[in-house]
Amino acid sequence: MHETAFASEEQLLAAAKEVLAGIAGDGSQPRPDQLTAARALAVDGRRALVVQATGWGKSAVYWMATKALRDAGAGMTLVVSPLLALMRNQVEAAERSGLRAVTMNSTNINDWDAIREELEAGTVDVLLTSPERLANPRFAAEVMPWLVPSLGMLVIDEAHCISSWGHDFRPDYRRIAALLTQRPEMPVLATTATANQRVTNDVAEQLGQGTIVIRGTLARTSLHLATTETLSVIEAFAWVDEALPTLPGSGIVYVATPQQAQRLAEFLQERGHLVRAYHGQLDAEERRNVEDALRVNGLKAVIATSALGMGYDKPDLGFVVHVGSPSSPVDYYQQVGRAGRALDTALVVLIPTPEDERLWHYFATATIPREEDAQSVIALLQQATGSLKLQGMSVETGIAEGRLEFLLKVLAVEGAVSRASDGWVGTGEQWTYDTPRYDALLAAREHEAGLMRLYARSDQCLEGVLRQALDDPVADRCGRCSACTGVLPGELAPRPSRASVDSARTFLRGIDILIEPRKMWTTGLSKSGRIAPALIAAEGRALAFAADPAWPDVEGLMQGPDAPAPNWLIDGISAVLERWDARWANRPTMIVPIPSSTHPELIASLATELGKLRSIPVAEAITVTGPRAERSLSTKARAIYQEPRLQLASSGGVTGQTVLLLDDRLRSGWTMTIAAALLRDAGAIDVLPLVVHKQPSG
Repeated sequence: MHETAFASEEQLLAAAKEVLAGIAGDGSQPRPDQLTAARALAVDGRRALVVQATGWGKSAVYWMATKALRDAGAGMTLVVSPLLALMRNQVEAAERSGLRAVTMNSTNINDWDAIREELEAGTVDVLLTSPERLANPRFAAEVMPWLVPSLGMLVIDEAHCISSWGHDFRPDYRRIAALLTQRPEMPVLATTATANQRVTNDVAEQLGQGTIVIRGTLARTSLHLATTETLSVIEAFAWVDEALPTLPGSGIVYVATPQQAQRLAEFLQERGHLVRAYHGQLDAEERRNVEDALRVNGLKAVIATSALGMGYDKPDLGFVVHVGSPSSPVDYYQQVGRAGRALDTALVVLIPTPEDERLWHYFATATIPREEDAQSVIALLQQATGSLKLQGMSVETGIAEGRLEFLLKVLAVEGAVSRASDGWVGTGEQWTYDTPRYDALLAAREHEAGLMRLYARSDQCLEGVLRQALDDPVADRCGRCSACTGVLPGELAPRPSRASVDSARTFLRGIDILIEPRKMWTTGLSKSGRIAPALIAAEGRALAFAADPAWPDVEGLMQGPDAPAPNWLIDGISAVLERWDARWANRPTMIVPIPSSTHPELIASLATELGKLRSIPVAEAITVTGPRAERSLSTKARAIYQEPRLQLASSGGVTGQTVLLLDDRLRSGWTMTIAAALLRDAGAIDVLPLVVHKQPSG
């Protein structure tokens, strides 16, 4: 454990000279505000919040302060960063500053013991880790007890994540509050490039009384902001296809979801563009390879979700394009701020789409726990005799795994549950849902969405809208953006050509949408445990998923009145079967429609037409009784409700058959799972699920 030690003014100035020489070259001088922040930390032992634009040099502040503190005999600095990409960049930056930095994260667990030896020997100046690591049981038990007393300084990078008002709030960041109270005398630096006044005040309050706030203008005059007309997703794909060759240098095309990142990247690759996808579902090595390829201009563009954002360092990034609008101007500014850090001009283009509002609502509510979900999870854990795993809890509660994982993190930070080495346990602590706080948070997010609507309409200076959202003083119109000039820059067109749109549509309609079979029964059904292999359906197919840009009429068809299957639906489903045909171990010999509660004529006519086209008999082997399940039912409740409704009409008719099991929609998957088990139990060799519309389960 190190004594609390602070640097002299001379030590700080010497450290600043050495650090900046390593980062920016001999003779480089610190900005006045950089030196003010570093002095507050290293000399005065205070806490500081620095809110400055990307490229201002926030990391230089903590390297200067760390060097000065270490020279004065203080302990090492702990840097909490949200992304592995950021950590890798920071390790390299620290080494250029003459500091020894290491990281402890999920990718190097096997090295932790060796790293700990270095830390205890005092040969490490900086340890970087993630907020999620602070919640890891092994890290909390084996590392934190000796680490916290040894620290000379704490750095909270991307500090807007501390605040639930921030655009990228992470529950595990709230664990940092424990560090702040354990060592009240410890210097703490919080930095961010994207915080409005509400977030700034919230973070400063969490750091404690006496925190110095250094806030500069967040405007970036190198950014040339533009918006296109509102385009459909297919038109947006086509626009990017046509625009890429004219965009300067290399850059990032942001999309909302991993699926969209993969689809757009594959379409652009097919069209001859040098691009790759990037999202959180890729493994760490692949993400690193994509980052490195973009950094050396080995790619024209990376098609990315927000997973490529905070901490990614490429000063000469020439453009950022968004397919679809983020829900928050702060979120948007954080992402476009990656561009043009070392360039006089970088191009930033937003393509609004009709799907934006739907996605805004999803992301606004996804990070706010539903009270009934929280109570269900707490009750389940309190009744359990041991720890429970995420997958099993998802089956029991009917909460999608992604939403459940976030909820568990919130409940863990609030003390209601705890993460064990082999799952999750209840703590028995009282927990109360904070309705006023979450209502206020939803209202704040709706306000931010309103600002993005204003931005997308382009009837005000775009830079002014963003600066206003960040509570940054706004002067005159920028005179550079598309709202000020009235035109898109360079050779960019407001809309793509018909040929490019047709190419995008053809590509998207050729993508197979898979239906993965369920393999576990939920509790409350007549069967339990694993579904016997002899009763499981094969992997299935759907024509469309959610608000599918390739099939914009499907949602209207599902919500509209019953009618015979239209020709475009028959043709689309037939094309799915043609592509699927080569993958069948057993080709279907019978079509079995599941009677639809809302569209019986649609499904019956579709089955008939498919039977004629493929010369396969249609059999009404499944019957359904009673009204359809309410949409509000959980996944588990839906399974329990559906089981008695589904019956086998005739067992002998399916013996020895490979059944193409047809339904209009699939949400939880339980109707298809139960019907498939009935058919296979009656002697069907295989069951191939086929649905018109696969809907999100969450």
